[in-house]
Amino acid sequence: MNWDQIKGEWKVMKGKARSKWGDLTDDELEEAAGEREKLEGLIQKRYGKTKEQAKEEVDSWMNESA
Repeated sequence: MNWDQIKGEWKVMKGKARSKWGDLTDDELEEAAGEREKLEGLIQKRYGKTKEQAKEEVDSWMNESA
């Protein structure tokens, strides 16, 4: 699954993101609105990850969601 597909199906994908990153609030996921960089930034902020770690987690999540 590519990011355009995730963005287009964000209402469904946000539930999967919530399962993966349970500390993110619904408001935060709504704020991300399917934007990869926003999601990565929220993961960095909420979980204390580096930019690279957040990117790797999102890559892994995308592959799992395919």
